Amino acid sequence: MARATQRGELAKAYAPQEVEAHWYDWWDDRGYFTPRIEPGRKPFVIIMPPPNVTGELHMGHALFVTVEDILTRWHRMMGEPTLWLPGADHAGIAGQWVVEKEIAKEGLSRHDLGREKFLERVWDWMDRYRGRIREQLRILGASCDWTRFRFTMDPGPSRAVRTAFKHLYDKGLIYRGERMINWCPRCMTALSDLEVNHIEVQSHIWTIRYPIEGTDRLIEVATTRPETMLGDTGVAVHPDDERYAGLIGKTVRLPLMNRLIPIVADEAVDPAFGSGAVKVTPGHDPTDFEIGRRHNLPAINILNKDGTLNENAGDFAGQTTQEARRNVVARLQEEGYLVRVEEHVHSVGHCDRCDTVIEPIISLQWWLRMEPLAKPAIQVARDETVRFIPERFKGIYLHWMENVHDWCLSRQLWWGHRIPVWYCNACSEVTVTAEESIDRCEHCGSTDIYQDPDVLDTWFSSGLWPFSTLGWPDDTEDLRYFYPGSVMETGYDIIFLWVARMIFLGLEFMGEVPFTDVYFHGTVRDEAGQRMSKTKGNVLDPTEITARYGSDALRFALITAGAPGADLKLSVQRVEAARNFANKIWNATRYVLRAIDGQQIATDPDGAPLRPQAEHLGLADRWMLSRLEAVTADVTNLLRAFQLGEAGRRLYEFLWSEYCDWYIESSKPVLQGNDAAAKAATRQTLVYVLERSLRLLHPIMPFVTEELWQHLPHAGDSIMVAPWPEADTTAIDEQAVAEYEFLIEAVRSIRNARAEAGVEPARWISAIIQPGSHLATFEEGDAAFRFLARIAADRLEFIPADAEAPEQVVTLVVDDAVIYLPLAGMVDLDAERQRLRGEIEQVEEEIARAGSLLANENFVQRAPAEVVDRHRQRLTDLQERLALLQSRLADLGE
Repeated sequence: MARATQRGELAKAYAPQEVEAHWYDWWDDRGYFTPRIEPGRKPFVIIMPPPNVTGELHMGHALFVTVEDILTRWHRMMGEPTLWLPGADHAGIAGQWVVEKEIAKEGLSRHDLGREKFLERVWDWMDRYRGRIREQLRILGASCDWTRFRFTMDPGPSRAVRTAFKHLYDKGLIYRGERMINWCPRCMTALSDLEVNHIEVQSHIWTIRYPIEGTDRLIEVATTRPETMLGDTGVAVHPDDERYAGLIGKTVRLPLMNRLIPIVADEAVDPAFGSGAVKVTPGHDPTDFEIGRRHNLPAINILNKDGTLNENAGDFAGQTTQEARRNVVARLQEEGYLVRVEEHVHSVGHCDRCDTVIEPIISLQWWLRMEPLAKPAIQVARDETVRFIPERFKGIYLHWMENVHDWCLSRQLWWGHRIPVWYCNACSEVTVTAEESIDRCEHCGSTDIYQDPDVLDTWFSSGLWPFSTLGWPDDTEDLRYFYPGSVMETGYDIIFLWVARMIFLGLEFMGEVPFTDVYFHGTVRDEAGQRMSKTKGNVLDPTEITARYGSDALRFALITAGAPGADLKLSVQRVEAARNFANKIWNATRYVLRAIDGQQIATDPDGAPLRPQAEHLGLADRWMLSRLEAVTADVTNLLRAFQLGEAGRRLYEFLWSEYCDWYIESSKPVLQGNDAAAKAATRQTLVYVLERSLRLLHPIMPFVTEELWQHLPHAGDSIMVAPWPEADTTAIDEQAVAEYEFLIEAVRSIRNARAEAGVEPARWISAIIQPGSHLATFEEGDAAFRFLARIAADRLEFIPADAEAPEQVVTLVVDDAVIYLPLAGMVDLDAERQRLRGEIEQVEEEIARAGSLLANENFVQRAPAEVVDRHRQRLTDLQERLALLQSRLADLGE
C-alpha cells in the first residue's frame, strides 16, 4: 500500500495557458519525442506533410497536427518505437510569389535583383518562417522528433532530388519535348493540370465567317476565345457531316490575317456544337494541338510569356488578351465577318496560386513518362497493399492513375530545385548528373557549359519525402529501420498532387510502398459550413484560439467535429465547450485528490493504482469499473479503425456523464458514511478509473492530462510514455451495469418529474416504490439512489405489487418498477392548486380570443394563408396546454 502523494497543490481554477506553458519543453528535453532504433521491433512511422514556409499556420495545419499527434502519442503509449518526422516545404511557386510580393513593396522585381540576390532574399524568408512554423507546431503539442527535422531544400533532400532525376533520365522515363502545357502569365511558369482550378465564368460564344477560297461561300465557326483566331492554322469538321462533305481539303482565308488554311476532317469535332465546324488553333488549345498533330497543321504561338500578344498576332501585337479580344471582335464586325454573339457559361482554368487565367501554349519542357510508373502504383491500391481511409478515395485514386498523362516537371522559376542538366556549347550534348555542380562537359570535356535555368515542380521533391528524409540515396540506419512508414495523413485535395506521386516514386526507388495506410482529413469550415477566408472575415486563427482557450481545447474541438475524409464545421463555441470539458475533468480530479488525501491507495510496485478488489465494491463501483473496461476496449478499437473523432466523443460521454455526473455523485454518500471498507473501495475506484481515463484521453488532450496525471498516484515519469490501458472485457460485470443503469433511469425520471413540478433541486422529497424485479437493486444502491434523487431516508417506502396505488401522486414507470411521488411532499398543494387555477383561467381567455378570431369569416378569407395557419396552430397549442393543466389540477384532487 502507498499513500497518495501530490505534486504540489492542484490549482483551484483550470487555466489552460498556465497548464500548457511548460510541459512541451519538459517532454522535449527528456527525449520522449526521439525514438530508439530497436532491431526486431516494428516501428510506427508518420512522415509529416511538410507545411509550406509561406507564412503562419492555419486551421488546416492545426487539424493535421491533431490527427497525426493523436496517432503518434497512442502508438508511443502502446510501446512501439514511434517516429513522427517533421519538416517544412520550400513551396515552389507559392514560396517565390510571397517573396516577390515582399520586394514589390520596395518597388523592386526579382529581375531587378537578379537570380542570386533574389534567392538570398528567399532564403532569408524561409529561415525566418521555418522557425515560426516550429514554434506553432510546438504550441499545438506536436510530439515530433525535432532531431530529424528536414527542409525540402536541405542538402540531403536536394541530393535525393538530383539522384532521382538522373535515375529516371537514364532509364528513359524523363525526356525533354515540346508539348501543350498550362502557362501562368503572372507566375510566368508552366503548371501541371493539377495546379489549375477550373472555374465557371459568364462569357460569350462568337460565331465568325471564314471565306472559302475560290468560291463565294462562307463557313461559320464558333469560339469562346476570338483572339486566338490569329493563330488558326485550320478549320475542322466531322468526316461524316454531310454538310461539309464537298469542302474537306479546300482552304479558307483567315480573316484579319489573310492566311490560307485548310479544311480537315477529324472525329474529335462534335457535329452538334454550333455549326459543326470549328477553328483549329494548335498553339493554344489542347484538343486543337492533337488535331494539328494528326493533320500536320503548323502550331503558331501568338503569346508572349507575360500573356500579351507577340509579333505573330500582326496588328494586335503588344496587346493583352482582353484588349485583343475586344479589338479583334470590333474588327471582325467592321469587316463583316462577325455573325452573332451569344451569352455562354463555360469553365476557364485559373492558376491555383495567383488565380490568373492560364493560357494553353506549346512549350519545350521536361516530362516524366507516367504509364510505366502508374502500373505498379495502381496494383498496390487494388490489392490493398496501400489502404485508403475512407475507402471511397481508393476509387478516385484509381480513376486518376488509370487515365494519367505524362507529368510536366519543369517550372520557369528561380526558387526550387534546379534541374540537374548542363548543356554544352561546344558539342551540343547534355550532361545529367546527381552532383550539385560540374565544371566540364562529360562528353567532350569543354568548360563552355551552362545549367538549365528551370527548376523542378515542387511536388517532385515532395514525392521523395518519405525516404529522402531518412537519408536516401544513402543506405542509412534510419532508412533501413523506418522505411516504409505506417500512415500518411493528409488532405483529400492533394491525393493526386502528392499521395499518388509518393506511391509510384516509393515503388520505383525503394521497391516497396512508402506507407500502408493513407488517412484523409477534410477541410475545416466555419460554423455555417463555408470555407474560411479573410475576405469573408470568418477565419479562426489557431494562434489566437490557443492563446484564449488552450491547445487541448482546440485539438478536442477539431477531432470531434468530423469524421475521416469529411469536411468539418468549427466555431468558437465548439472550442469553448471543449475547454469546459477540460475544466470538468480538472474539477473532478480536485474532488478525487480531496477524497484520497492522506489515505492509503493500493498501488503496484511502480506506483500505479491497482484495480480495486471485488470484496467491498458497491454497485456503483462495479458499474464504473465495468464501464471503464468497455470504454477502454471501444476507444482502442476506434483508434485502430482511425475513427479518432468517435473515440474522442466516447471519452467525452464517459468522463463527463458517467464518471463525473453519476459516479462521483454516487461516491459522495459512501465517502460521507461510516463503512470504512466501502469508503476505501470507492476511493480506490475513483483514482483507478481517473488515472486510466487520463491515459486514454492523453493522445487527444496531452497537456491537461499530463498535469492532472502528475498529481495522482502513477507509475513512471510522464503520462506520455505510460503504457496504454489494456481492456479486460472478461472483468465486465453485466449484471452490475444493467442494475446501476436501471437506477440511473429511475433517478432521471424522478428529476424530470421534480423539474416539471417546479421543485427546487436541493429539496428532499418522499417516494413510494413498487420495485417489481428490482428490489435488490434498490436495496444495494439505496444510498446512491436516495442521494441522487434527493429522497429522504425516512420518506422512502416500498410496497408490494398488489398494493393499491396511492392518491395525489406523480406516477413514474421504469422497466417493471412503479415509482409514486406524493405531491404533498413536493409542493404546497393549496398554493399549487391556486396557481394552476389562475393559469387555466388565463389559457381559457387566450383560447376564447383565438377561437373568436378564427370564427371571423372576413379574417379567414382575407388574411394571408400563412397567418391563418399560424393562428390555428396557436389555438391547437393552447388547447393542449389547457388539457395538461387540467390534468395536473385533477392529480391534486380537484
